[in-house]
Amino acid sequence: MSKNNITAGTIARTIVLILALANQVLAMSGKQVLNIADDDIYQVVSIVFTISASVWSWWKNNSFSYEAIKADKIMSELKGNEN
Repeated sequence: MSKNNITAGTIARTIVLILALANQVLAMSGKQVLNIADDDIYQVVSIVFTISASVWSWWKNNSFSYEAIKADKIMSELKGNEN
């Protein structure tokens, strides 16, 4: 398991910082600034987490049948004996 536990707040703050910096650069350049509402940021972060959770959950070995669960236990025992 990864020890890199990035929280939702960290990701949201990072996205807001990037958007604020981009907005500032655009304003300084005389370009049209980004018109982004807080709800838009929330929806983007929610979509990213939903997609990430979906991919992660199906990337893992999801054993539902009795045989698959038993095979997982045997595999775990074999891996434990290798060390």
